[in-house]
Amino acid sequence: MTTEGVPRTACITAIAPQFLVDDVSAAIAYYREKLGFGLDFCYDSFYAGMSRDGIAVHLKCAPKSLSDRAHRKQNEHLDAYISVAGVATLHDELQARGALIIKALEARPWSCIECYVEDPDGYILCFSEPIG
Repeated sequence: MTTEGVPRTACITAIAPQFLVDDVSAAIAYYREKLGFGLDFCYDSFYAGMSRDGIAVHLKCAPKSLSDRAHRKQNEHLDAYISVAGVATLHDELQARGALIIKALEARPWSCIECYVEDPDGYILCFSEPIG
């Protein structure tokens, strides 16, 4: 295939958002224990990669300001939108694990069922499944 007459020679295979966190070890623990992610790598307690079901996030020690975190939460600025098959089951699992669910599972006007989870650094992850 081509895009605007340029031969296609590459294929993007994954993406990993990089979250700036206050404490990499604490963030790793939350993603592991509360969200069910596995640790892929950790470099000098400064940078880590975690994944679940082929979906990755990277964690970097670089604190954010409290006002930025509050603004993002107040305005529901999502940091990651994650498509899920079986979002109700995942919601129940996250709830049982003690994840901080800030928006309960609900049908949304754009034909998706979603819930929002906040991590200890204020990042908001939306878990979403199309309806029908």
